[in-house]
Amino acid sequence: MLRRPAPSGAPAPTRVVFSRLGPRARSRTAWGLAVAGVAMVAAACAPAPLHAQNAREIIDRVDRLLRGRSSHARVSMEIRTQHWSRTLELEVWSLGTEYALIRVLAPPREAGTATLKAGQEVWNYLPRVDRTIKVPPSLMMGSWMGSHFTNDDLVKESRIIEDYDIEISYEGPRDGEEVWEFTLTPKPEAPVVWGRIEEQVRKRDMMPTWVRYYDEDGTLVRTMTFGGYRTMDGRLVPTEMTVVPSHKPGEYTRLVYHELDFDVDLDPSFFSLRSLRARRAPAPAAPASVAR
Repeated sequence: MLRRPAPSGAPAPTRVVFSRLGPRARSRTAWGLAVAGVAMVAAACAPAPLHAQNAREIIDRVDRLLRGRSSHARVSMEIRTQHWSRTLELEVWSLGTEYALIRVLAPPREAGTATLKAGQEVWNYLPRVDRTIKVPPSLMMGSWMGSHFTNDDLVKESRIIEDYDIEISYEGPRDGEEVWEFTLTPKPEAPVVWGRIEEQVRKRDMMPTWVRYYDEDGTLVRTMTFGGYRTMDGRLVPTEMTVVPSHKPGEYTRLVYHELDFDVDLDPSFFSLRSLRARRAPAPAAPASVAR
């Protein structure tokens, strides 16, 4: 059983990201998005420096929505390509920005396949060959389980607010809904792959509606849309997220959250190679950053 921790000493929130190979150095951007605080509503009325700061704060909070200080979730991932389709059932744990464990529960052929992030190390476990593989940086952009997400998307190693300049590019109605739209452009020396990111957040409840990713030539590469907004564990979240690649018509990957608990009782020792290799829901491991 996962227990809620004491309120003191809670770790920092985690977040999830999207990336793609490109001519710039490989890096990470976010695929999970988040609820901003009510104080952010005043952003458009502030002077330029405060406006810019609030835009950054909104994106930072939006980046944390589905993780909290720690989290435990059960998620389905539907993958559709031109040649095949399948659905995976996943169990996901996260702690702060340093730790994540993703395990496939079904179908039986894939059950036990898992990905672990512990600090700066990322590992995959392949149960059919009983092999644990450390993922090198060159493979972080590879497709995860044949989906339109990468290894890096799911373990999200970097902070979008550190690599991008962020501004509110539009504020007003879209299809009868008051929204903010943000444009994120890479900082000069940031090792990122996206030439530009655009995001839309609706004002009435701070829910993200879409994120668009562009390459360095300004071509739209993929779009992530959000839906299924409902309260889970006391927090309003989008429970459905769909990624559509622009260059592959008809293809998509959709994540649907069925269970989501925040601020669960997890310790860094839980995120170990022992937990990675466990065939069932793992118990906390012996204290170590990556226990062997």
